[in-house]
Amino acid sequence: MKTSPTLICIPDISGFTQFMREANFKLTSQVIPALLNEIIYSNELQLKVSEIEGDAVLFYKNGELPDFKSLIDQCHNFYMEFYERLQSLREKYAENQDAESIPEILGLKIILHFGKEIGMVPIGTHIKLMGEDVITAHRLLKNNLDISEYILITDALLSQYSEEEIKINCDWCTLRKSQMDVEHLGIVKYHYIDLKPLAER
Repeated sequence: MKTSPTLICIPDISGFTQFMREANFKLTSQVIPALLNEIIYSNELQLKVSEIEGDAVLFYKNGELPDFKSLIDQCHNFYMEFYERLQSLREKYAENQDAESIPEILGLKIILHFGKEIGMVPIGTHIKLMGEDVITAHRLLKNNLDISEYILITDALLSQYSEEEIKINCDWCTLRKSQMDVEHLGIVKYHYIDLKPLAER
């Protein structure tokens, strides 16, 4: 199995389970695919898609990392395009009584992680990512943050950039630190950015 240093990026639709449970099937079957498509079309860094799950897209990039500004700009773009799509979907399906709940329930969180040795296994026309760092990235989706829309960047990824580069490109937000005890993998340290203020501007 071939391994290489790899960036993992997982934009995940928060509120997915609640929306699927509370909204009618006709609406959810139109809204969720539209939002997943919007995430994929908003990919300006040419990240590769490994998997599309029910509420998330698993992107990856081998080898050299993008500069930090490009990475943050990509996350900003993911969020703003997603948010605009939420609003347009509410208007498009306004005749559906559940449409008002679209922007109230749904949001976007983005996990960014870096692994030095991530395996790549071809399965059909797709590449399956393998290794502890892939598990770590997925487990971080189940963190205990009390906000639902954010960028979560592991310290493993931040350590690949200079403090000055990080500071300059996070001047529009507050970069808060936290950690999570991941079963079988230990303590994973990370920083996060609350995205909600962007939508409220």
